[in-house]
Amino acid sequence: MRILSTITIALICSLLSFSCKEQPKTTEKADVFAQADSIIKNIQIPQFPDKEFNIMDFGALADGKTDNTQAFIKAIAECSNSGGGKVIVPAGAFLTGPIHLKSNVNLHLNEGATVLFSTDQKAYLPMVHTSYEGVELMNYSPLIYAYKQKNIAITGKGTFDGQADNENWWPWCGNNKYGHLEGTPQQRDDHNLPALRKMNEERTPVAERIFGEGHQLRPTFLEPFECENVLIQGVTFTNAPFWVIHPIKSNSVTVNGVTVRSHGPNNDGCDPEYSKNVHIVNCTFDTGDDCIAIKSGRNNDGRRVNIPSENIVVENCMMKDGHGGVVMGSEISAGVRNVFVRNCSMDSPNLDRAIRIKTNTLRGGFVENVFVRNIKVGQVKEAVLRINTYYGIYANQEGDFSPSIKNIHLEDIEVENGGEYGVLIKGRRENPVKNVTFTNVHIKNAKTPLSVENSEPIQFTNSSINRTAY
Repeated sequence: MRILSTITIALICSLLSFSCKEQPKTTEKADVFAQADSIIKNIQIPQFPDKEFNIMDFGALADGKTDNTQAFIKAIAECSNSGGGKVIVPAGAFLTGPIHLKSNVNLHLNEGATVLFSTDQKAYLPMVHTSYEGVELMNYSPLIYAYKQKNIAITGKGTFDGQADNENWWPWCGNNKYGHLEGTPQQRDDHNLPALRKMNEERTPVAERIFGEGHQLRPTFLEPFECENVLIQGVTFTNAPFWVIHPIKSNSVTVNGVTVRSHGPNNDGCDPEYSKNVHIVNCTFDTGDDCIAIKSGRNNDGRRVNIPSENIVVENCMMKDGHGGVVMGSEISAGVRNVFVRNCSMDSPNLDRAIRIKTNTLRGGFVENVFVRNIKVGQVKEAVLRINTYYGIYANQEGDFSPSIKNIHLEDIEVENGGEYGVLIKGRRENPVKNVTFTNVHIKNAKTPLSVENSEPIQFTNSSINRTAY
């Protein structure tokens, strides 16, 4: 009897243990986006004293011609030195050079205000510590820049116009579509990107990576560099020289209700890099490159810095034109994890992909724990999900750093026109893509439903491509 009791108890314990082990599977989905909510809750929105500093009181003129650089400098300095507050840009057109934000300053554009950035490239000197395509360097100042500042904001209903076009900044990309003339300097000349790439490979100290005047590497538009508690809200960005919103090495960043309408070369909408706890919400992206691209450094620079981008939530956004809706890479050598995308709309004949991961064996890095839910896709050109571990625009993109991609989950997604492929995955034989799941995903009108290489089988649940269940 005693033996029977022991067996019975062991069986009951075994069943209880099995039940406990199975239980997380039934709650996992609910818990996933609770984690996103927790990330948002813990992001600090900067608060400011109720004090205003109008740039007109510091000598600014709203004629679109007068250089108001000093008025911005003085107003921001006075605001910061007085303990913080709001620097007001009233309605009108204000020309300026670069704007450098200070701690506890909210740069606020009233409705009808337009900040026009100078087309004199020397205005963006002296050089500052910045980054170009995932590599740190000393270069022209970003148009709006904050370095090691805390509690900063850019708010309002006005517009920042970078005034980049086929005569200013864009020709340096080297493409005649953007005004480049054969024989004139461009970024692929030996003293530009090739020199920077070599410095990256040789681990040259950042202070010795001197570019700026005499070089052709375009500045970013807005760059909080090593900043904490950043708010960008309500404003519009247009005509960017290069990447538009680039939080780098920053923590606790909110991008809310922003419109990016900029179709120049490399005009990514928002590129968090080496950054964590980022909330991108209620925004519209209509861009010349990726709408949102999450990055973490290029090659040796990313491995040197070794700060993954993590805890990033994208929700209630609209993606129009762009190379990708939400993208991870290609500058991704320090890795990306814990990305949550929900309640977004992606629709344009000029939107190439919805969700995209791009890397190669020079970049390496990892992407893990990506959760995408409740997305409406009108149409994309190439694919709904595109994972490419052979990404490369230039030659020689093979190296010794095999990327790791795993835990990519898409759920509750409706696609009207899936483009060339429903799903396009090119993994690596030595390290295949792992644990990709589709739940309640329905893709219509894809020319080729699936093209999958070197990946674990996609786990389909209640999903279809071209009305065929998978």
